[in-house]
Order: sequence, then C-alpha cells, then structure tokens
Amino acid sequence: MPEIKNYTLNFGPQHPAAHGVLRLVLELDGEVVQRADPHIGLLHRATEKLAEQKTFLQSVPYMDRLDYVSMMVNEHAYVMAIEKLIGVEVPIRAQYIRVMFDEITRVLNHLLWLGAHAIDVGAMTVFLYAFREREDLMDCYEAVSGARMHAAYYRPGGVYRDLPDAMPQYQASKLRNARAMKELNANRQGSLLDFIEDFTTRFPKCIDEYETLLTDNRIWKQRLVDVGIVTPERALQMGFSGPMLRGSGIAWDLRKKQPYEVYDLLDFDIPVGTNGDCYDRYLVRVHEMRESNTIIRQCVEWLRNNPGPVMSDNHKVAPPSRLAMKTSMEELIHHFKLFTEGIHVPPGEAYAAVEHPKGEFGIYLVSDGANKPYRLKIRAPGFAHLQALDEMSRGHMIADVVTIIGTQDIVFGEIDR
Repeated sequence: MPEIKNYTLNFGPQHPAAHGVLRLVLELDGEVVQRADPHIGLLHRATEKLAEQKTFLQSVPYMDRLDYVSMMVNEHAYVMAIEKLIGVEVPIRAQYIRVMFDEITRVLNHLLWLGAHAIDVGAMTVFLYAFREREDLMDCYEAVSGARMHAAYYRPGGVYRDLPDAMPQYQASKLRNARAMKELNANRQGSLLDFIEDFTTRFPKCIDEYETLLTDNRIWKQRLVDVGIVTPERALQMGFSGPMLRGSGIAWDLRKKQPYEVYDLLDFDIPVGTNGDCYDRYLVRVHEMRESNTIIRQCVEWLRNNPGPVMSDNHKVAPPSRLAMKTSMEELIHHFKLFTEGIHVPPGEAYAAVEHPKGEFGIYLVSDGANKPYRLKIRAPGFAHLQALDEMSRGHMIADVVTIIGTQDIVFGEIDR
C-alpha cells in the first residue's frame, strides 16, 4: 500500500461560506480534518485605535461597522460604557426604545444567520424567505435614523430622536400600478409603532415557515445533528457566550443574569439546548426569534401609552432641542461646544456588556478626563467562538467545516476590529 501523506489546504480567505475574510489552513487526512488553523486580521480596520483620535460621540458610527449585522446592539454597549463613566440618567422611554431596537436587531441578525447558514449547507429557499422579513425591519431602522444599516441612533444619554408618527410609503412607478401600491402600503398607514406591531403579528407565522422547511428536514438534520459538539464544561472554558453557550445547555443570558435598561420589567424565556451540536444551536436561535418577538410586542404596548423625553436633559452630554438652540444663547453655546469639542468624560474606567445576538459584547473604556477615550477595548463574542473552530472541526469532513462556521455565526468586522 502506498503511504498517504497528510496535506494542507487553504480554505479561503475568499470562500463564499466564510462570512468575512477568514483564511483557514486545514490539515487533512483524505477528506477528514486533522487540524484547522484560523488566520485572521485580513479585515483589520483599527476601530479601537481610531476611537482614541475621535470624540466620544464621533465613535458611535464606528460601532455600527464592527458587527455589520447587529448594528444598534454594538452602539448600545458603547453608549452604556460612556453613561457609566459620566453617571448620566437615561429617560425610561429611551430605555424602552433601546430594548425594542435591540430585539429588532436580534431578529435581523438571526434572519441573516439562518439564511446564510442554510445556503452554506445547501438550502436556497430559506435565504429568500428570511430576507423578505429583514426588508421590513430595515425599513424600521430607516424610519427612525435615516439609514438602513449603520444607524448611529443611540447616543450617550438616550436616543437621537423619538419614534416617527408616519412610515415612509412606496410611490407609484412604471413597475407597479395603483392597486399594487395600495397592497404594499397597507401596513404603512399609521406610525412606526403600528408598523412594528403589524410585523410582530405576522412574524410567528414566518418562523413557522422556516421551521417547516428545515427543522424536520432529513437532509438538514443529517448535516447538523452531532456535528461540532461542545460539552457545557468546554463551552465555559473556551469563553463561549450567547447561543453558542446556551446551545450547550447553560442558561446564561445577560438580559436575565445582569439585567440592563428595562429587561427586568419584561417577560421572556431563555431557550437552552441539550446536546451542544449544530442542530441545538439552530433550535436555540429560532426560539430566540420567537422570544424577541414577544419582547418587541411588550415594548410597543408600553411606548404607545407612555410618551416622554428620549434624551437626557443634561446639555453637557446631550444636545438641546432645535427650538431651544435657536431661541436661547446659552443653549446655542451648549450645542456648539458639544459638537465641536465633544463630551468631557470624568477620569476612570468602565466595562459595559450587552447580550448581543452572537454572545456577550463588551466595551472596556478608559478615560483620562479628556473629550476622547484614552483607551477602548472591545470584547467581541465571535473572537472567542472562532478559537474553538479547530476543536469543533477535528475528525469531521471538509463539508462539516462549512456547517461549523455557519453555526458559529461569525462576522469578521468585530473579530478583526
């Protein structure tokens, strides 16, 4: 018999299933993976270093671009770290708006994950279904901030502005007649809250459609069950968080264990897996979408009945209203100082973490009293998960590596930072 030598294969960095620029060096025995060595840094954009040259407010849009699928949740951790250092009080209405958009973002993230994961494994239809619902949620982002993706909507002290009273509507065109327009605009007649409520009514049925396509599909189960198993002990040792940790059977969720904003006032469950394989992580994330839907509904109901301010009235931190700025000299000075010089944050250090759709996303912020951060360190959930790729893929086939990358729900912006 001839000697069969192990050989090394470059998987990426432009592999379509790699969700970013991941270069995997795979050591193979035939088609079985002996070792997987992730090479990162191909998307490095120096967010942490750039933040040291920018005022606290100017770094908010950089947060959107870290994990470009969970934009507002990244901003949330950053503004919470600033608020911790300043000690500013965020109005309760702004807290509810933040929580509602955190959960909208979670659904956005999981929809893209589900579509991409399914397409990696070979199921095309789910991708198209998931993007149909993402479109509506992107419209919510646009209605509230003017941008479909990189919103820069959260600000230290609250949110940029209150929820709009009207939704943008489709206009008649050569492609669509008046009747088609009427159908498209049927749920856009009221405010943004009406539109979101309509979405939460429709969405559970959409999740049922995804589950009909996948959950009991034998090909899907053959590709996911018993692939990439991580025991609860190992998941803890490797610093897992979010659905990766809960898929292994550990009910750890910052929204329950270390509640922030108004999560302790809301009613929701934490789905947990049993086997710690790719299939369990799939089930956990699908269930999370259902739970996020109930949280969004609760927030919509509260926001309807409780008008109020959405920004702190401390004008050293938050800009005055446009009206006040145009009628009062003091407010004009506050406005000018805030946008030229920025916020002066007292010296100290703070760590703020949120339950990001992918796990624990944390911002460690050090201030020396200036108007810029002295140091900023980002704790990205995907970074800890990527280190487990080697261990999770050993002994599996090359095709399973794609499944494992999919189940980790990796986005490279936050890993390379």
